[in-house]
Formats: sequence, C-alpha cells, structure tokens
Amino acid sequence: MTNAFSLYTPRASALHRLHPLTMLALVVFCLVAGLALPGPWGPYVVFLLLILPLAALGQVLPNLLSTAVKIALPFAISVFLIQGLFWTGGTPVVELGPLSLKREGLWFAAQSTGRVLTVVSSFLLLSLTTRPDALMIALDQRGAPKTLTYIVLATIQIAPRFQAKARTILDAQRARGLETEGSVGRRVAALLPLVVPLVLGSIIDIEERAMALDARAFSRSGPKTSLLTLRDTSAQRAGRWLLLLGMIAVVALGIWLRRAA
Repeated sequence: MTNAFSLYTPRASALHRLHPLTMLALVVFCLVAGLALPGPWGPYVVFLLLILPLAALGQVLPNLLSTAVKIALPFAISVFLIQGLFWTGGTPVVELGPLSLKREGLWFAAQSTGRVLTVVSSFLLLSLTTRPDALMIALDQRGAPKTLTYIVLATIQIAPRFQAKARTILDAQRARGLETEGSVGRRVAALLPLVVPLVLGSIIDIEERAMALDARAFSRSGPKTSLLTLRDTSAQRAGRWLLLLGMIAVVALGIWLRRAA
C-alpha cells in the first residue's frame, strides 16, 4: 500500500499486528481517559503513561512526538499568553508592567493544552499504526454505515493529502521563478499563489474522489470482496470489550473526582 496520502508508517510491531478495531478501541480509550480525568494534569498523565509507551511499542515514537509538538506548540503558546494575561480577575503570579500572568488563567491554559495534546497524539497514534484501508474494511465488515467509514478514512487522510498537494504546488511555483524563501515578508507574499491553487485543487480532488467511489460501487448494497484479509481473534474481541468497560470506569471515576473536589 502506498502511504502518499496517509501517515501510516509500516513497522513490524505488536500494534501494527492488531486488528484495526482493537487499535481503534485502544486509541479511543486513551482519548476518553485524557478528557475525563479532572484537573490540568490528567491529560498529561495519559499522554506520558499510555500514549508515549504505546508509541514506543509501535516503533513510531519519534514521528508521533515531532508531529504532536508541531501541532500543539502554537496552540499552547497562544492560549498561555491569552488566558494568562487577560484572565478576568484571578491571582497575579508575574507582573509584566500593566499586565500580569494570572494563576487561574495559567491553570486553565495548562489543562486546555494537555487535552489538545492528548487528542492530537491519540489520532496520530491511530494514523501511524493502522492502515486506513484496513480500518475502513473492518468498519464495513461490522455493518457500519458506508458514509461513516468514508468520513473516518477521509479524516485520517486529509492532512497528508493537503501536505502532498501543497508540496506539489510549491515545487511548481518555484519552477516558475516564485521566491518562497528569504525574509518573512517575502514568504507571506508567496502564500497567495499557493493558497488559491491548493483550495481549487482540493475542490477538484473531492469531485474526482466522488466519481471514483461511484465507479467502484461504493453505495451498492450487499457483501463485497477485498484483497485485504483481516485477522481477528477471540482474545482481541475480549480486549475490545474490556477497553469499553474501562472507558465507562474512567468516565465514572472522573465524575466522582469532580464531585469529591
């Protein structure tokens, strides 16, 4: 399978050998745990004790860390500055002239950043260790609506598709003499010749994918055959049920901790 439009990284790891639904249940458990646990440190605990060890087990830890930091870092900087400096009321921690960093604002920013980091890293873990076509087939075999399976597949592939198309457009514009490097002003001026072809190309790509789906009888009812065979075991099915019970337990624990606080 080509991974031109996917973050999937082939590895000979235990996570890569899991059934796609098992991997999906594991990632959703991490996601639910990170969002359900109260306080600002709950998401970081899930990230450090669950997501990072799983990424190391799947041999995708460097890829996950670098991508997650690139996505979460701009959000973290902005939310810490905005919430810390402009939080209404609160207890000042650091005085910066007429402004001051508020303890409550920093507390809220830390919690928001942890949740964003958990969400991003959970989806990255799924994307890096699970083939998109295998996940789509697994959902279809379990009777999931075809529109849902396509939405899941398109969501996983949207970022890699945009990156690949942007690189192609950037190379084409450079071949025509467009200056894309240098000062900040020059780079900003080069954005418009990149954005317009990227948006138009994405609209055309959507139409072409819709035509391809129709040609492959996407909406046809009844069983379909596939060259890809998915192996499932009773142990993995039991594990998925345990993960579901674990999600319920984590949500109940989070509710109890909030009420007890």
